[in-house]
Amino acid sequence: MKYYLAPLEGITTYIYRRAYHQHFAPMDKYFTPFLVPHTKKGFSTKEKNDVMPEHSPGMNLVPQIMSNQAESFLHTVEKLKVYGYEEVNLNLVCPSKTVVSKGRGSGFLADPDGLDRFLDEIFKKCDVKISIKTRIGKDDPEEFARLLDIYNQYPVEELIIHPRVQKDFYKNQPNLGAFHDAVEESKIPLCYNGDIFTPESYEEMKREFPKVDTFMLGRGILMNPALLDLIRMREKTDVKKTTDIDVTEWKKEETLRKMQSADRYKKEIHAFLEQIKCDYLEVGMGEKNTLFKLKELWAYMGQNAPEAKKALKRIRKSQSMADYDSASREALEDFILF
Repeated sequence: MKYYLAPLEGITTYIYRRAYHQHFAPMDKYFTPFLVPHTKKGFSTKEKNDVMPEHSPGMNLVPQIMSNQAESFLHTVEKLKVYGYEEVNLNLVCPSKTVVSKGRGSGFLADPDGLDRFLDEIFKKCDVKISIKTRIGKDDPEEFARLLDIYNQYPVEELIIHPRVQKDFYKNQPNLGAFHDAVEESKIPLCYNGDIFTPESYEEMKREFPKVDTFMLGRGILMNPALLDLIRMREKTDVKKTTDIDVTEWKKEETLRKMQSADRYKKEIHAFLEQIKCDYLEVGMGEKNTLFKLKELWAYMGQNAPEAKKALKRIRKSQSMADYDSASREALEDFILF
């Protein structure tokens, strides 16, 4: 099985990815938050920091580009090649209204003919691998059949599908029927992305799509940075369960394992958050902006600490790093891993 970390704008920066990679089960691929082509000769400082290979040691990093203009896309690819990249990812998934209004991200899906011409040009002129991350349409899942026909015409390296339409944003349930259609009709290697928040939800997707061997994790990792560790641990213990005759003894071992793992992973999450804090401060982010970044992470992680209401409120209201540190340690005590 292969696992990817989804890009989330403003959150999974190189600082987040580096801290994650050092503290938790490594991903097979990491993706940068999207780069929007511009007329500048080089990348901005922020963009450069995110794509510099030395900022992502030991990682298989793929830059993501969001564009609906072939010339701009190809220009950005040329700038990325200077850093040694041999694969880029096209963003056709972002549901933001400001993005969609410009016909980019999932907004580009509303113009299949234009998308077809765009893909034709970039695949003719580009000499690096191109993967695509897509939704199944802008307004209606029925749009996906046409989109998949278009994708199948090109040598797409990989098709990462988030089975929602743009207007869903991240609400409603993923359209698994559309993904089933992709499994049957796609000529391109597939990756599933969407609503994998627990080892149990991952196992449900594996049972639903036994032919799929690649999964992208996004909000689930933000909610619980140890999610992939727990998925892999679960896979190992499931193998033991199928071969172990004494199920009662296995259950005892499972309970003990969870207790020991919970304590270990809470310590690892604390170290992970500390590294993010220190790295942002070290690059000159400043205490106020660093606090904003940490609060943003806890907006996701807090969903796994429903009993820590007072501590989470203190995190949201903290005005100093000392206040944040105290509240963060308290919230982690009630953090639910399993």
